[in-house]
Amino acid sequence: MLRSDLIFLRPLEADDLEFLYALENDPAVWGVSDTLAPVSRHVLRQYLDSAAADFFEVRQLRLVIGEEATGAAVGTLDVFGFEPLHQRAGVGITILAEYRRHGYARAALALLLPYARQVLRLHQLHCTVAADNAASLQLFAAAGFREVGVRREWLRTAAGWQDAVELQRLLA
Repeated sequence: MLRSDLIFLRPLEADDLEFLYALENDPAVWGVSDTLAPVSRHVLRQYLDSAAADFFEVRQLRLVIGEEATGAAVGTLDVFGFEPLHQRAGVGITILAEYRRHGYARAALALLLPYARQVLRLHQLHCTVAADNAASLQLFAAAGFREVGVRREWLRTAAGWQDAVELQRLLA
């Protein structure tokens, strides 16, 4: 388990079903998770059954972000789209609404960066952020991610099409 004074990162456990159900069924995050409909407990239970698979085999890793003081699950950190040849992967962070703006995402990234370099042996991480998501853009910039491009009208929202900013962090 990875730890800081504020948070810990741990693998998914069977007991995380209700936490994941709340997280995955929050319509506020559907736009960034490419979700159009609620996810059932049955589907999430099946996902939890396979969540312990090896990162190098399934090419993704989901860690629970826990609050150190209480042990409460406050969000998830996803490493996905792992490309072994190029030693790169995407990163995404989702924090439950009531826990946002407490520094949990910043602390999770701070723990992830050395882990990704030293343990997962990644050369770089990348992410896609909605152009109007100032908090996430600031979060990733503060963690050393640099803007490498903008995808025009990349995300469909209730208000119409929105640009997405591509960011990258070299780890070497």
